[in-house]
Amino acid sequence: MAEAFLQFKNITKRFPGVLALDNVSFAVEQGSCHALIGENGAGKSTVGKILAGVYSADEGEIRLKGNVIHPTNPLAARHLGIAMVHQELAFCPNLSVAENLCLGDMPRRAGWVDRRKIQEQARAMLAEVGSNIDVDQLIGNLSTGQEQMVQIAAALGTRAQVIVMDEPTSSLSAGESEHLFKLLADLKQRGITIIYVSHRMEEIFRLCDSITVLRDGRHVVTEKISQTNPDRLIHQMVGREVLFQEPNHLGKESGKELLRVENLSSRGKFSNVSFTLHAGEVLGFAGLVGAGRSEVAQAIFGLDKNATGKMWIDGKELPLGNVNTVLEAGLGLLPEDRKRQGLVLSMNCRENTSLATLSRLAAFGFIKGKEEKSLAQRYAERLRVKTPSLETTIASLSGGNQQKIALAKWLARECRILIVDEPTRGVDVGAKAEIHRLLDELACQGIAILVISSELPEVMNLSRRILVMRNGVVAGELQRPEFSQPHLMRLMAGVDLKAA
Repeated sequence: MAEAFLQFKNITKRFPGVLALDNVSFAVEQGSCHALIGENGAGKSTVGKILAGVYSADEGEIRLKGNVIHPTNPLAARHLGIAMVHQELAFCPNLSVAENLCLGDMPRRAGWVDRRKIQEQARAMLAEVGSNIDVDQLIGNLSTGQEQMVQIAAALGTRAQVIVMDEPTSSLSAGESEHLFKLLADLKQRGITIIYVSHRMEEIFRLCDSITVLRDGRHVVTEKISQTNPDRLIHQMVGREVLFQEPNHLGKESGKELLRVENLSSRGKFSNVSFTLHAGEVLGFAGLVGAGRSEVAQAIFGLDKNATGKMWIDGKELPLGNVNTVLEAGLGLLPEDRKRQGLVLSMNCRENTSLATLSRLAAFGFIKGKEEKSLAQRYAERLRVKTPSLETTIASLSGGNQQKIALAKWLARECRILIVDEPTRGVDVGAKAEIHRLLDELACQGIAILVISSELPEVMNLSRRILVMRNGVVAGELQRPEFSQPHLMRLMAGVDLKAA
């Protein structure tokens, strides 16, 4: 029977101090796109990783075409026709795109690795997802969105019959996402089964045939997408009403100028970027992936040694390319890639929260343990971080809870200026509303905030003004009364407004 193609029966998974999955059972039809949703920490990614052989279930069984399967590792899952596109990108950064795509199945000739064949095979895999990324460049040099496309190509390249996609569009541009959607429709026509993990309701209702909701590691419901609606799903996910209200900071007057940037440039990345940011203001940065938004943020924070131009914080001109000077001036950066730039995955929640505040917590070269723990506890409670304890390793938390800790690090430092790059990437609707409320609360307290987001509804909801970047330059600036998605998209894409 079609509905018994893939079955999860009484799946239970425990981690130290956490019951990640508790007796979860549901079925997936062959050739369907089956959504798997829930709050961060609900167990969605854990289900996918058990199917893909990353984890092993403690109890229960998985049946594929009526047969019990035991994908004990990713290679075993691959032999069973199962692949996964992970939310958190996992490649070897010191290897090329081609080498990463062929890793585990390197073409050989006379016992030697066939470099030409590797390149040809990698180009063919990327062509299937409509990407022309240079296969000879290092993975570590790619943008997050490009890495995501490579990972999707890798999953499709295994010719899998079941593909788990965990937040596949979280780092993709609108055009890349659109191409992926067409690709998914083609895969379904070919009889390939997709398990689609996403927090984006519009994607779920556009792509998926059925949906399974998890909450706190337990199965809530599995039903046809035609039998539900977004409001019903949100209530099933979080068990409470979630409201996105107009930010309160918009009703307050902005304060004095805290940040001024003039003619900020970096060769090959962006040029002549100028703007101001005031106390209590939220300024949005919009633009397609590759427009230069994140690169500008990194230059302001002092990470780009080649940046030129001028920058003032609180009226004092500061040199570019010096992170320590910027930190002392009260500016913090929540980066787009939390795993590589925002957190130390081998450290625990307490240690990550205090990373930017160690100098204030130290006495005679030693960290004051009680103060550090109190600080971490305060922000974990404020951001509603779901963790067994502050001593839990950050790598074991869900992506959304990792993001909250990454944000807590800068809140603990009490920055006067905060740059947040994709603050809700991979975050569920409930946590997204919490982060929006928190950013609004910070703005009401007089903190100046620069928000970079690929989600236009998010940047429109939060911001007082929006700067639009295109091809490394500022293409326009919109005041709140001028906000509209069509207007923003035309500026981002370079479409003549008069012609439109």
